[in-house]
Amino acid sequence: MELQEILSSSAVKTTDKATSKKKLLQDLGQHCADLYGLNADEVFQALQDRELLGPTAMGHGVAIPHARLPGLDAVRGFFMRLTKPIDFDAVDRQPVDLVFVLLAPENAGAAHLKALARVSRALRDPAVCAKLRAHDADESVMYYALLGSETSKAA
Repeated sequence: MELQEILSSSAVKTTDKATSKKKLLQDLGQHCADLYGLNADEVFQALQDRELLGPTAMGHGVAIPHARLPGLDAVRGFFMRLTKPIDFDAVDRQPVDLVFVLLAPENAGAAHLKALARVSRALRDPAVCAKLRAHDADESVMYYALLGSETSKAA
């Protein structure tokens, strides 16, 4: 599975408005709802419920919140770079500034796991993260290009 199958250039944003994990998940829920025709409250609640099972922060400033939702026809993604890192309950206690949301249909099974593995492999690479952090806040298209090229290499 290639990243471009689940992420469009319009699903890449930068923000300086995230002040807490809850606020970030609400904002992400709204962005995903707007982009994919979902209910923002349902997206937020699904992401929040998943976080209650255990934090989705991987460490080193990266989080991959994910959830299964009714109403989706395929796995969808949304990437956000935070210009002001926030606490995300990471095991290494480092604040998060790179967030990749994965939303999957309720019955996605292997497709959800493959997408999660692909994104996780790419964002565990310190070089990829450094490149993502090196770009200015207004370069959403550059983030998309970097993520696409790096995840295709991670296959």
